[in-house]
Amino acid sequence: MTRRPARGRKRSTRQEWDELLTVAGAALIVITLGVTVVNWLLAHWWVLVAGLVLAVLAGGGWLHQRRQQARWEAVRVRGLRYALAELDAVHHARFEEAIRDLMRRDGCRDAQRVGGGGDLGADVTATDPYGRRWVIQCKHRRNGAGGAAVGTPALQVLNGTARQVHGADVAVIVTNGRVSAPAVTFAAQQRLHVVDRQVLGVWASGARPLWELLEGLPPPRKQSALS
Repeated sequence: MTRRPARGRKRSTRQEWDELLTVAGAALIVITLGVTVVNWLLAHWWVLVAGLVLAVLAGGGWLHQRRQQARWEAVRVRGLRYALAELDAVHHARFEEAIRDLMRRDGCRDAQRVGGGGDLGADVTATDPYGRRWVIQCKHRRNGAGGAAVGTPALQVLNGTARQVHGADVAVIVTNGRVSAPAVTFAAQQRLHVVDRQVLGVWASGARPLWELLEGLPPPRKQSALS
């Protein structure tokens, strides 16, 4: 009974030596290949120099392209204008992107589209140049003013999540259509802001930033270059 464990230990030791030899052999191959490559590069140093030059040129070209794209995007956003007919024709997801871009145009650099499944009533969030956080719910109507009016339930969702969940200073619902009278009354009672088709048309035309078109906004959180 005492000899069986000894045979087991011998087999284990033999396996360990085999694994060690395998690792050592692999390491020797790697080292040999590394030395061969280094020696070849030393003998053909111009290949290494050419590779470095090409890498620098490629990196410089990529960086230049990124900067150029950023400049083009900044120019596009600064000059952004929408007609109501354009907004009527887009998909609802593109409508949310348009609202995001309008906020960026007006100086909200962090404006982003967050709409989608489980968005909890927020389609666009942004911080204006005065430090106020905006949470915007978008309601697109393909038929524009001829579509169904935005009702109180949509405002109730916004009221329940904008401040408590998303930390809004300004909670807004934006539509290219109509808003029902009860919904407008509810919004006024709950300090929500409504951007209907008429207000959207003025804003999208580039005449004034959205915060100059709405009444009863909270005071700025900070001074701005725009103030």
